Amino acid sequence: MDLRQWMARFSELVTVGAERLTRLDSEIGDGDHGSNLDRGMRAAVAALDADLPPGKVLMTAGRTLVSKTGGASGPLYGTALRRAGKALGDASEVSAEELGGALRAALDGIRELGKAEEGDKTMIDAWTPAVAAYEAAAGEGFTAAARAALDAAEKGAEATVPLQARKGRASYLGPRSVGHLDPGAASTVLLFRALAETAES
Repeated sequence: MDLRQWMARFSELVTVGAERLTRLDSEIGDGDHGSNLDRGMRAAVAALDADLPPGKVLMTAGRTLVSKTGGASGPLYGTALRRAGKALGDASEVSAEELGGALRAALDGIRELGKAEEGDKTMIDAWTPAVAAYEAAAGEGFTAAARAALDAAEKGAEATVPLQARKGRASYLGPRSVGHLDPGAASTVLLFRALAETAES
């Protein structure tokens, strides 16, 4: 699995989807999720050297996101990628199971930083089922695991629509946050779509 390619594809999907992400965020947040994440991911990909081992790819991308991205998305995605990279260490190759462990470490990092759980209407609602589905299918290889993760992320994101936000800027809206797709969950779907496409290629 080429993790540099994964980050590059995620950046491309964010660029294409930036306007939608920003629109979703303008409904229940600051209205800057798409533009911030697009800028941060472009910088992250530009910082990746071709000869970096997989763990260093994710750590470098995460570090760049934290320094270059405004709003909540920089710290959250940056922490996730740094934790995932640290979990992979300096190994030159990564197995499907090892990537599952890295994704679990990423989720733990997001939880610790954001203090959110499933049902709070955040990116956690897409990340949690995605990681569980990936781990459950990891024995079948990268492609099957990544596809399972994407399917679970899509369902998890869609499940945020009827929820009332309990964390972040959206929580200030109270009942008015109901009926909107969480933008962080929407961008999480793009991350796992990029993973699935990279695995399939």
